[in-house]
Order: sequence, then structure tokens, then C-alpha cells
Amino acid sequence: MKMYFGLTKRNLLVYLKDKQSIVFSLLTSMIVFALYLLFLKSTFTDAIEGALNGFPFIKDRIGAADIDMLTSILLLSGIVGSAMITVPYNCLQTVVNDRENNVDRDILATPIKRWQIVLSYFSASGLSAILMNGIILTAGLIILGISGDLHMGVSDIASVYAVMILGCLSSTALFMMIIPFFKTSSACGAFFGILSAVSGFVIGAYIPVSQFSDRVQTVCNIFPASHVTILLRNALLNGTLENIDRSIGGIDEGAFVSSIRDIFTFRAKMFGSTLEVSGMSMYTLCIFAISLIAMMVLYSKRYKK
Repeated sequence: MKMYFGLTKRNLLVYLKDKQSIVFSLLTSMIVFALYLLFLKSTFTDAIEGALNGFPFIKDRIGAADIDMLTSILLLSGIVGSAMITVPYNCLQTVVNDRENNVDRDILATPIKRWQIVLSYFSASGLSAILMNGIILTAGLIILGISGDLHMGVSDIASVYAVMILGCLSSTALFMMIIPFFKTSSACGAFFGILSAVSGFVIGAYIPVSQFSDRVQTVCNIFPASHVTILLRNALLNGTLENIDRSIGGIDEGAFVSSIRDIFTFRAKMFGSTLEVSGMSMYTLCIFAISLIAMMVLYSKRYKK
């Protein structure tokens, strides 16, 4: 196992030593943040105010601080959700670079077993994603915690980090099956540009997925990253929404909070069905397990050639 750990460390350092690679892997997250400052905050606020217009008798019961915290946490979920896609993919470009520079031949010439080579690439990418997303998530929670009350307990925070880890690992496993089809780093980089542009829409970082048609929602929710982002949104916002519901005092029987959950997509809709938290978790875990098996089969065949 020393060779496996050594190769994992090497792949991890290749990513971490490339400052440009780190910046580009966080590009989508930075775009989400910039768009939020320019456009998205007003869009989210308008959507919340639109929901409030349907309940004029409770408008005065909801504080401006809760609305501001709600929009800020939505931003954080979009940033972390985007990073859970772009960071694992960018780290896995090491696989393409090694093949392009014939480094993989040198690795294959060593006594290290083939499954250890595959697992080292997966482990390095997954750890990089967890590290970078952990930093983003922690910084976001600290900043928001200083600016107001997150209404989150220890179990809620633990759930948030657990969802983040699941998202990083599932994205890494899925991209491990895509990366081998790129023969050059330029082709891999071109696909990264497309991925960065599309991922924000797929996970609802720019526009809530609920605003799309049922068919488009189904397409978006086929990808496990969408489910993970929704799970993250639930874990981050449940406390804030419960506090808003308590402030209302039950006058609307929970209708306002329910409308917020519908507008900002707290459940995934697929093929005419709606998945709750447990269903989304099982879906993501199943895709993760299938991706791991497919990854081992795909790379084993490739390394035998």
C-alpha cells in the first residue's frame, strides 16, 4: 500500500502546486459570487418578496435579517455546489496530462497494481475536492455566522459537511469515467469550459431549477450533483426556515415556508415523481456505487492494453 499512498500523494501535489489549476477549478464558484453581487441577490429577494405578496397578513412578522440570511445561504449552496463539480474534474486532468506526456507508461512499469493506480487518481481528486470545498464551506459559514444567526446546531453542521463529502466523492467517481475519453489536455480543458458554463444552471446556482419545465428539471436532476446541491440547501436552510415559520406563529399553517421550498427547489423532480431527502440520498449513493464499479472496469481494460 506504500506505493498507492505515494502515488496518491504525488497526484495530490500535482494539483495543489499548480496555482492556476486551483484558480480555474474555482472559476464557476467565483462567477456565481460575482453574479450574486450584480444580479442574483435581487432576483432571489424578488422571488421571496413575490411569495410574501401572497401572504400579506404575515409580511410584518418576517424580519429583514431572516430574508437576507436566506438569500446569503442560497448563494453559499450555489458556490459550494459548483465547486463540487469543477474541483474534482480539474484535479482529474492529471490523468490526461500523464497519458499525454507518457507518464502513465512509467507508472505502469512499476510493480504497483492496476487497481491501486486507479484508486490513487480517485483518492487524490476526491481529497482535493473535499479540501477546497471544506475551505469554502467553512469560510462561508464563519462569515455568515458573524453577520447573523444561522440557526444551525452541531448536528446540522455535521450534516452539511457529510453532504459536501458525498458530493465531492460522487462527482469524482462520475468524472473518472469521462476523463479517459480525452486524449489531449486541450480537449480536456475545452470540456471544462463547457462544464463550468452549464453546471451553474444544472444545479440551480443561477436560477432555481423549479423555474424550468418538468422535462428540463428531469434532465437536470439526472445528474447526482443536482441532488447533492439540493441536499446541501436543505441542510443549510432548514434552521432558518423553521425560525421564519416560528416567527409567523402558525397563522398560515406553514404555507409560506412551503412556497419557499417549492420556489428554491428543496426536492428533486424526476420523470413526474418528487424525491425527498431520503430518496435523493439513495439516488446519489446508487450512482456513486455504479460509477465506482464502472470506473474500475473501464480503467482495468485500458491499462491492460
